Amino acid sequence: QVQLVESGGGLVQPGGSLRLSCAASGSIVSIDAVGWYRQAPGKQRELAATITSGGTTGYADSVKGRFTISRDSAKNTVYLQMNNLKPEDTAVYYCNSIVRRSDGWYVKNYWGQGTQVTVSS
Repeated sequence: QVQLVESGGGLVQPGGSLRLSCAASGSIVSIDAVGWYRQAPGKQRELAATITSGGTTGYADSVKGRFTISRDSAKNTVYLQMNNLKPEDTAVYYCNSIVRRSDGWYVKNYWGQGTQVTVSS
């Protein structure tokens, strides 16, 4: 029911920073969890960071210490602050809902167009 739209990507030099936004059409806290995913050219889409409705965060080892996921409930928006960017961070970034089921957590099957992040000198 809640739709998510990514924005904030762009071209940045190595070591630079970007903040991505994931705007929800409804209450962001009604979603069990929101994940930031990324897909580099020729590679599988991977999960970079998550935040639950309760505020618990998680990160892939590749971004831990450099990326921070957060939310602004008043604005129904989840953010991904990306610092010390590296060329290997170049990818299309997507946000999506993650649903809690009795046997685990599952990402929904619909994806937006994502937002392009390019890290290059």
